[in-house]
Amino acid sequence: MSKQYETVIGLEVHVELATKTKIFCSCSTAFGGAPNTHTCPVCTGMPGSLPVLNKQVVEYALAVGLAANCQIHQYCKFDRKNYFYPDNPQNYQISQLYLPICHDGGIEIETAEGKKTVRIHEIHMEEDAGKLIHDEWEDCSLVDYNRSGVPLIEIVSEPDMRSAEEVIAYLEKLRMMIQYLGASDCKLQEGSMRADVNLSVREVGTEAFGTRTEMKNLNSFRAITHAIEGEKNRQIDLLESGEQVVQETRRWDDTKGASYAMRSKEDAQDYRYFPDPDLTPVVISDEWIQEIRDRQPEMREEKQERYQKEYGIPAYDAGILTSAKRMADMFEETTALCKSPKKVSNWLMVETMRLLKEHGMDAEDIRFSPENLAKLIGLTEAGTINNTVAKEVFEFVFDKDIDPEQYVEEKGLKMVGDEGALRGTIEEIVAANPQSVADYKGGKQKAIGFLVGQTMKAMKGKADPGVVNKILKEILDK
Repeated sequence: MSKQYETVIGLEVHVELATKTKIFCSCSTAFGGAPNTHTCPVCTGMPGSLPVLNKQVVEYALAVGLAANCQIHQYCKFDRKNYFYPDNPQNYQISQLYLPICHDGGIEIETAEGKKTVRIHEIHMEEDAGKLIHDEWEDCSLVDYNRSGVPLIEIVSEPDMRSAEEVIAYLEKLRMMIQYLGASDCKLQEGSMRADVNLSVREVGTEAFGTRTEMKNLNSFRAITHAIEGEKNRQIDLLESGEQVVQETRRWDDTKGASYAMRSKEDAQDYRYFPDPDLTPVVISDEWIQEIRDRQPEMREEKQERYQKEYGIPAYDAGILTSAKRMADMFEETTALCKSPKKVSNWLMVETMRLLKEHGMDAEDIRFSPENLAKLIGLTEAGTINNTVAKEVFEFVFDKDIDPEQYVEEKGLKMVGDEGALRGTIEEIVAANPQSVADYKGGKQKAIGFLVGQTMKAMKGKADPGVVNKILKEILDK
């Protein structure tokens, strides 16, 4: 009988914080920008330059720690992690080893297997490194220090996850929580949220952990899922053939569907950590913690409950509307303007979700304003345009955030409600379709549907179907 194996997974998640400036200097943290333009002597590691801690970094770290049910080290400090790498300008990284700001927390996740708590070992603050760019043509590597000194928090979990499904549930919960706090946009594709996966396998029923490997270079949930499956199978194959798993750092290549050894795994002593002599310890008072606690926003679970009670929205809809902070904000702000929660919910859940999917966009990328969605809903409620026209107009609102009232006016899309103008067109349609008229008079009710369709076509969709039906019946029943 073949052996049964269990996967044991812990994550190190790096999150770039949404501060305007870097952790130890006043350079911009904006994504993009020409190489080496968001730099100064501090973040390029010039001799004699001194770091000054950005207070907002501490506040974001505290907010995330409190939301993740962590204990706070009210006396914490920064350490130097020494290693040489070309994108690391000082030849050390300022991080926290001995007294990280947050420790011993946990968040609850839910999968098909049920609910469980993933424990959080610690959350610490640190600076990001620069970025190496490999130039194929010139056969050289260039360094861009724009990212050097961008503030990060590293969230280190305990090895509590047992499957790719649990890992994704944990990352999605973490991402949503951090986005709701406004601490980061957590865009994996821009590198503002990055996960390193520590994975080992062991025989089911054994207590001791197997030898773990760490996988880097994972910038999408899909890549993370593939990497976990691939590494699990690689380790099981090694053990089955009597070989040892080597503790090392590996790089996952999603296009090739395989991982490659990068370097043997270092331990803390290899980095020769010591307290940073240029930075004073951070002392966090009870009052400061309380102030951050009082500022914590309403989180997803609370919003879901409130939407059902306050707006009468079904649980399923409330779940989708709160699945991204941008979507929840859009729902609340539009509802405040037009007072039609059910209609706002329908526009967001049906048309907005459809267009996001078509454009390969995230809810966080929504560009249109609540004002313009509220105006569009107002136009349909007033009967100025029908639903078909409204959907066409919404495509322009979604894409370019145009003013729907202005657009409807300029393009002449208002519904023709004037019965006199409609009657003339309908009489022409009836005269041109004697067969349909005969079918209707012979008892085929469906024939009227064809005549309604022809009228709507002639009116370019700008007639009220109810009025068209009424006039048609009057003419046909004569």
